[in-house]
This record gives sequence, C-alpha cells and structure tokens, in this order.
Amino acid sequence: MNQYETVFILTPVLSDDQMKEAVKKHQDFLKESGAEIVHEEHWGMRKLAYPIQKKSTGFYHLIEFRAEGELIADLETQLKRDERVMRFLTVKLDKHAVAYNEKKRKKAQDAANEKGEA
Repeated sequence: MNQYETVFILTPVLSDDQMKEAVKKHQDFLKESGAEIVHEEHWGMRKLAYPIQKKSTGFYHLIEFRAEGELIADLETQLKRDERVMRFLTVKLDKHAVAYNEKKRKKAQDAANEKGEA
C-alpha cells in the first residue's frame, strides 16, 4: 500500500452544506474502495492564482490516505465527473514526505495542546 494525498478545489458557489456533502462523497468513495484515510484538512475559501471557470476563489480540501495504486485512477475519474470540483491533484508520497507530514501534524497537535492548557 502506498500513501497519497489529494487536494481538490470546489466551486465557491456552493453553500456550506453542499461543500461538506461533496467532501463526504469523496471520503466515502475512498473508504468503500478500501483506502485508509490518514489525515484531512479543510483549508477553507482561498483566492486562486488564476481564474478557473471564471471564478477567482474556491474551497480547498486535502485528504491524505493509504491505498493501492489502482484506486487512484478510479478516484480521479470520480473527481473529473463531479461538476463541483474545479481542479484536483493527487501525489504519491515517498517515505520522506510521509515523515514530514507526521512531524508537522505532531507539532501542530502539541501547539494546540499547549494553547488549551494555558
């Protein structure tokens, strides 16, 4: 099993509920296909570097997961078919990227714990 991360941008015309439903659809697809979701981040509404479909902002979401390589083609087909997804990128993480992400998450968790204690 390899580790991947997929970032996708959803159209900004969605309501909060519609955006969450779109994210859940892709999460459920991964889980049903045997992938293990390692980490997720919702980055919120961000300005795009250049207009996509005449829109200058979008909802960004990152999903980090472990899966077999064959699943990626199916996931990308599903993302292409979803009209709410403006762009997406899936990257296979090597051992250094996995270690970096784990270290980054631990650091963020420690900072949140310290903030909660203060």
